[in-house]
Amino acid sequence: MRKPIITSIVAALPHTVPFVGPETMERARGRPFRARLGANESAFGPSPRAIEAMEAGAREIWKYCDPENHDLREAVARFHGVTMANVVIGEGIDGLLGLAVKIAADPGTPVVTSNGAYPTFNFHVSAQGARLVKVPFRNDREDLDALLETARREKARVLYVSNPNNPMGSWWPADALERLIANLPDGLLLLLDEAYCDTAPMGAVPDLDIANPQVLRLRTFSKAYGLAGARMGYALGEPSLIALFEKVRNHYGINLLGQIGALAALQDQVWLTEVVARITRARARISDIARTNGLQPLPSATNFVAIDCGRDGAFANRVLDGLLERDVFARKPAVPPLDRCIRVSCGLDAELDVLAEVLPQALAAAA
Repeated sequence: MRKPIITSIVAALPHTVPFVGPETMERARGRPFRARLGANESAFGPSPRAIEAMEAGAREIWKYCDPENHDLREAVARFHGVTMANVVIGEGIDGLLGLAVKIAADPGTPVVTSNGAYPTFNFHVSAQGARLVKVPFRNDREDLDALLETARREKARVLYVSNPNNPMGSWWPADALERLIANLPDGLLLLLDEAYCDTAPMGAVPDLDIANPQVLRLRTFSKAYGLAGARMGYALGEPSLIALFEKVRNHYGINLLGQIGALAALQDQVWLTEVVARITRARARISDIARTNGLQPLPSATNFVAIDCGRDGAFANRVLDGLLERDVFARKPAVPPLDRCIRVSCGLDAELDVLAEVLPQALAAAA
């Protein structure tokens, strides 16, 4: 039988699924989860104004989206005090990361990230045929000094940093990020993933500098704004850098209801403030549940808490399996020594009640 010729880059890639979704697990189990605490979504939902706007907008779904994302770009620019030329809209941060790698990394060129950081970024790099260089975490934080030194040594094209960080929930203060940015070598693009900036403490997010063509700031509506299913994100940067996205992006890739919902969500900052307060309370509750069971919650600036299970990755895997068997969907880091932890997303009170009920059972089974 005749077959097409596949690119050498794709042919060499393993068949990989970065995340097994809770829906896949539920189909395999034959029953739903009682608590969905693994994907860092916002169980508190989007702004009621966003829901109302999307419900009304559903009547217009026969239309394609505005390929220029004009209204949303204008609102994001106004919100941040920049111009529309500083903003690009994408299919969540994931989509923008893929485009940024396509823009900045030729096949074979080095791209630096942290070992254990967001794995979807790594898949974009591999699909581009670029070379991943991974730097270990230090004290459960991305090691900014080592990342910068590695990028210099490798003459890297792209450096990926997330602040606050997934999967550990850790963060650096703004001045540490500003030092990193000030010392970027020529030719390097910093992708600063700020998916969790809305839940970060004061002083953790650097001021915007949209004059620096070496820095791309990535934001999302998937976390605190509660629109994970809409797949909406944006990047902020210097105009000549942002203009490059027009060469590679899918101009009709943004869905119409996502545009409408994100615009309404951005305009309802009162709801965002309420959600962030609920996330803060949920983080405290998860931490209390962990301590009650003899575990150590790590400080978190995100909408989840990493919980140190006190032993190795194999033990933490057994704890996670125990939660899954007892109908609690959670996740964990994959790379040592981070894998000694499980990761629990902030959820509704009823979901955290389930966690409190079954975590002792999962620990007993793991031991």
